Formats: sequence, structure tokens, C-alpha cells
Amino acid sequence: NSIEAAEDSISSGAELIVSLGVTEKDSVIGITASGRTPFVIGAIDAAKRLGAYTAGLTCNKRSQLGEHTHDVIEVDVGPEVVAGSTRLKAGTATKMVLNMISTISMIRLGKIYQNLMIDVKVTNEKLWERAENILIHLSNCSRADAKSALIAANKEVRTALIVLLAGVTAETAREQLARNQFNLDRTLNTLQKVGK
Repeated sequence: NSIEAAEDSISSGAELIVSLGVTEKDSVIGITASGRTPFVIGAIDAAKRLGAYTAGLTCNKRSQLGEHTHDVIEVDVGPEVVAGSTRLKAGTATKMVLNMISTISMIRLGKIYQNLMIDVKVTNEKLWERAENILIHLSNCSRADAKSALIAANKEVRTALIVLLAGVTAETAREQLARNQFNLDRTLNTLQKVGK
């Protein structure tokens, strides 16, 4: 629910950041089409004081927001078709940039392997089939082997893939993944070096 005039309050933005328990381990992205919304700038300033990495996303060049963040993405979309209606070009551009940021984050966190989402949470039949297809594609195994590996790995696709590629138990795969910060390449290299 929107709260009238909340965007004009620097202190409300700061209070939100404090209430969320932001620390130096966090990253905070402030988003404002205009690049000058007080609530967002207050939130960014508070996050920075707490030691968090801060970034800004705006649709105006040389924005005020950029003066407050460690880094800023300024997407120049030009004037809106309907003056002042930032949900058009600015809204679309913002969504596209956020999609890029979240996708890159998933790649960096190791949730993508060879262009496939390997951190699928298998919660229904459709996702079970997707998980099997991922395993078949990446390991060149049969559907029966993919199913067996998924069952042994308690529906953890990444663990099942290690089972199939390295020929280890699900328990060993899980242990090695944890030791290697859940990085699939590193885990496979470790298992190859130690001869499983």
C-alpha cells in the first residue's frame, strides 16, 4: 500500500534501512526514476553509514542519487510519451536493468551452470521434469539415472549433478559442495584431484 507523501521523507527512508537491520555485509540499491526522491536518498545515506555497499538506479543523467551512492546506473530514456508518467519508458528501463542485475547475481552465486538454472527448487511435477531434463542435458545420462540421482539427492539438482558427473554418493556431493561454497566447477575439480 502506498503512503501519501512518504517519498518526500528522508528520515522515513533512513528508518526503513535501520529497521531492516542492514549491515556492512549488505548491498542496497536505491531506485528512483527522477534520481532525486528524498526517501530513496535517505535510505541510501543510512545504508552507507551502516557500511553497506550502495548503488543507484535512475533514469536521469548526473542525478542527485549518483552523488550519494558508491556506484550509479543512469539510464537516459529521454522524455516520457505522457509527460510525468514514469511507469512508461522509465519503468520499463528500470525493470530491464533489475532483470540484468538479478540474472548476473544468480550467475555469480553459482545458481547457473552452463546456461541452465541448477538451483531449481523441485516442488511440483513440472519442476521435477525440468530438473530431470537439466541433469540429462548436463550429464548425458538416461531419464532413469536422472530420476535416481534426484531421489538420492533429496531433489537437490546441484547435488544430483555431482552424483552423476563424479560418481560419488549424495552425502559426499553435499559435503564437497559445502566445502567449495556450492560452486559446481570447483567441486568437480576438487573431486577429480582427490580421485573421488
